[in-house]
Amino acid sequence: MEQLQQYWQAYLTTLPPDSPVRNEQYAAEQFGDNPDLANSLGQLIVSRKKTATCSALWEWEAEGQPIPKVGQKIIVLNGNNEPLCILETTEVTICPYEKVDARFAADEGEGDCSLAYWREGHWRFFSRTLPKIGKSPVLDMPLVCQRFHVVYG
Repeated sequence: MEQLQQYWQAYLTTLPPDSPVRNEQYAAEQFGDNPDLANSLGQLIVSRKKTATCSALWEWEAEGQPIPKVGQKIIVLNGNNEPLCILETTEVTICPYEKVDARFAADEGEGDCSLAYWREGHWRFFSRTLPKIGKSPVLDMPLVCQRFHVVYG
């Protein structure tokens, strides 16, 4: 998509000419599973309130995709697949749903940022998304937990 390439190039112009980032690849994705959620979560990222996210490891495996790596750049897309910002992954851990802690829930930046809100909202989310790959949420399901910071936008 030309719009994404132009956005990436605009980011690169902010970096020194010898920056190693110029040789990196990027991913582009919406957060959430529908346009409204992508808009809402995207705005939390742009505002720097959301600095973490998680997804079910099973989804990565079902799609045959490698899990994110530290240093990876992601162009965050809104519900219309338009770029909002670029983030860099700073931490990736695998953690069971039931072991996610209050600090991570707060860093996700959603709702009142409490662990109770996180658990309820994410249980609903996984109850919607996991059946598409023949799974159901369970307390010990492995989650890919990522922390990130915005580098552009």
